[in-house]
Amino acid sequence: MQLTINGRPTTLDDTQVPPEMPLLWVLRDVLGLTGTKFGCGIAACGACTVQVDGAAVRACVQPVGALAGRSVRTIEGLATPGTLHALQQAWITAQVPQCGYCQSGLLMAAAALLARQPRPTDADIDAAVTNLCRCGTYPRVRAAIHAAAAATAPARATRPKV
Repeated sequence: MQLTINGRPTTLDDTQVPPEMPLLWVLRDVLGLTGTKFGCGIAACGACTVQVDGAAVRACVQPVGALAGRSVRTIEGLATPGTLHALQQAWITAQVPQCGYCQSGLLMAAAALLARQPRPTDADIDAAVTNLCRCGTYPRVRAAIHAAAAATAPARATRPKV
């Protein structure tokens, strides 16, 4: 099976990777991309969130066989070499993580949101980023998303004053 992972064409051997295997285990156990975390196994917590064709997806319940020809982005592919993604920088500035376990999933959900909606409202964030964090840093998550949006969204056109 062919798919793209973090911008790189990837071939999965059908004899080693059955189509019903969850994407999470392919990423972690087959490809060694361990930034995506196992949390609950039932798509409730979001620790395993990755992007498939730009949309946030819970990898623990996504069969890899459904992804042939598609593009998967994990936390390892969020930044560019030598430069943090604006969300990662905002996370650091806002001191979002405490234990850090759920952060990769939160970042991937937030990145998917900002890609489709560069200036989200609090309600947009609440609707799109449904990941659970036992540390409870949700106010910092929201602040970091707004900060990243402000840093990356095109400036709104202003009318000249007459």
